[in-house]
Amino acid sequence: MVRVFNRYTAPKSLLLVALEALLVVLSLIFAAKLRFWEYPELFAEYTESPSFVFQTLTVLIILVMCFYYNDLYDLRGGRSNREQVACISQALGAGCILLSVIYFLIPGLLLSRGVLFIAVCTIFPAVTLTRAGLNRIWPLTTKEKKVLILGDGNLALTIAREFSQRDDLDIRVAGFVAPGEAHAGDVFGHRNLGSMSQLSSLVREHGISRIVVALEDRRGGLPSRDLMRLRLQGIEVQDASSTLASLTGRVWLGSVQPSWFLFSGGFHRSFITVVVKRAIDLAGGILGLALSAPLMVLVAIAIRLDSKGPIFYRQTRVGLGDRLFEILKFRSMFTGAEADSGAQWSHDADPRITRVGRILRKYRLDELPQFINVIRGEMSLVGPRPERPVFVDLLRGKIPFYDERHSVRPGVTGWAQVEYKYGSTVDDAYRKLEYDLFYLKNMSLFFDAAILIRTVRLVLYGH
Repeated sequence: MVRVFNRYTAPKSLLLVALEALLVVLSLIFAAKLRFWEYPELFAEYTESPSFVFQTLTVLIILVMCFYYNDLYDLRGGRSNREQVACISQALGAGCILLSVIYFLIPGLLLSRGVLFIAVCTIFPAVTLTRAGLNRIWPLTTKEKKVLILGDGNLALTIAREFSQRDDLDIRVAGFVAPGEAHAGDVFGHRNLGSMSQLSSLVREHGISRIVVALEDRRGGLPSRDLMRLRLQGIEVQDASSTLASLTGRVWLGSVQPSWFLFSGGFHRSFITVVVKRAIDLAGGILGLALSAPLMVLVAIAIRLDSKGPIFYRQTRVGLGDRLFEILKFRSMFTGAEADSGAQWSHDADPRITRVGRILRKYRLDELPQFINVIRGEMSLVGPRPERPVFVDLLRGKIPFYDERHSVRPGVTGWAQVEYKYGSTVDDAYRKLEYDLFYLKNMSLFFDAAILIRTVRLVLYGH
């Protein structure tokens, strides 16, 4: 089990990424070798040229991204061999279409005649056979890890439930240890193995490699000495809040204590990271505005034809340090939608949304003008979604730690936006804050890049 951005990721998924990236590169070299079979000097000259390196890198990035967008690296739930072959075919087909567009725009990246065709014909069987072979070998070469949960209350039950939904991690909950005297019975399909006094012997008996402390009340009930001894023996000991965050990608406010924010890792922002992030935002905002300009013209025409009113919509939002600013959006509601009702959250069946507005919201196209907010420095490309002042006043009184999301610039997209739906209730805001806090804890340039990649997928698929 490996952590990527402090979230548990299946080692098999990472291995597949590495193997398939290698297969793509080797297939391109093999294709070039066949293309120049009778001319070894030309093959050496072609493959050693800087242009071939950039051409290979372009194909590699596009194909791996297409594999990712077709869920080929999401191993939860499992797929039949037929479904996997279909996904590989779709990914390669989409990759070829995208490469054709790139070659049209940038002819210098075009591979020598026939090389791409030969490479794709090689990549398909190579990837298919590699995955089939790895599926057979993996269970034989990896040892299932066993987790012991300290506690048998609702928190322990939640952790067991989350582990059961991550069958890709090769982890199994061995059972629970009751805080008091052991009692018979199962909890969520797992046994109560014993009491706290038996902790060390239970770890040895069941081959435990990880202990999760999920006690509802630790006062006087935490076996600190035994846990310290087991930790020194190499057994990983983790608290419930960190485990849930790593499993789900969000900070569970119902289980976390204020001390967790003080003493857990993360929440680090160096001066260099802040400066580089702002430079990337500025460059990305200018580039995004330029690239999306033709699409924005079409959106503006569609809005004008669909309903009366302005094309753009301005609304006051709360930004960095509680400062107010005006966010720019394409109008997706009828003019005067809140004239009688006042400020209220939108929802899926909201009658205030226009026909074009529903499409814009589904694919997040109404957010495109916010590149201007990014250029101005009011927003970042990635960050918590900015909320209206009236809702901020409401939510900060109902949700703990809500104001912490204003410690960074709000984003056009963010971890909560790609992981959770549009919010229309206090409960939705509560859940989205859990994702925002996870982002604040693990904020980095690489995490931002991953969120942007997820955002592109959201725009393409509309969900």
